[in-house]
Amino acid sequence: MPRRPRLVLPGAPIHLVQRGVDRQACFFDDADRCAYLDDLAKIAADVGCAIHAYVLMTNHVHLLLTPTSAEGPARLMNRLGRRYVRRINDLHRRTGTLWEGRFRSCITGSEAYVLACHRYIELNPVRAGIVPDPRDYPWSSHRANLGGAPSGILTPQESYLSLGPDRVSRGVAYAALFDGGLATETADEIRRATATNAPFASRRFQAQIEAMLGRRVAPLPKGRPRKSREA
Repeated sequence: MPRRPRLVLPGAPIHLVQRGVDRQACFFDDADRCAYLDDLAKIAADVGCAIHAYVLMTNHVHLLLTPTSAEGPARLMNRLGRRYVRRINDLHRRTGTLWEGRFRSCITGSEAYVLACHRYIELNPVRAGIVPDPRDYPWSSHRANLGGAPSGILTPQESYLSLGPDRVSRGVAYAALFDGGLATETADEIRRATATNAPFASRRFQAQIEAMLGRRVAPLPKGRPRKSREA
């Protein structure tokens, strides 16, 4: 069965996740993480992808980005992946692939959905039990989005900018978003959308995309369709 075409629209933010092969480690020390982020900043600028949020976990990566072209995310991850794998294989005396294959992604809808992806990404270390507070994890965009740390990687997205008229007020409002964490139902919805390349968006937004593309974008229900009584 052919793979469903990846849903990417120029100017629409997407949540993207890439995992290590067999869920094995893809970062072995802080130097690896620094090199990955340096390459991410350079290549994202080259291919026209604005990065809004990220987290580097031991065996996977989450990104929230907005591409200027439908090919942007694939070009970013292909170039970034090849460059990073060469570095890891040379430094750590290993061979073969590092990533499990194609990255997974979902397009996001309006402001509430974009900001939910911000929280989902930056709360990953908390859900994993690594740190009690996202501020304590150095390998995510959280500190920079709070306004407390400079970043040469991030480009603020409109939903983030709408939180306040200046950097300080946006930082305060952004911190308040994390006070209650993220509802389990919302986190599960983001996971399902990312795994199936379905929109993480309202039904109205999904309908607009389907009308524009002329095809279904939400996944079909699992299992065989029910037979009608006439059949």
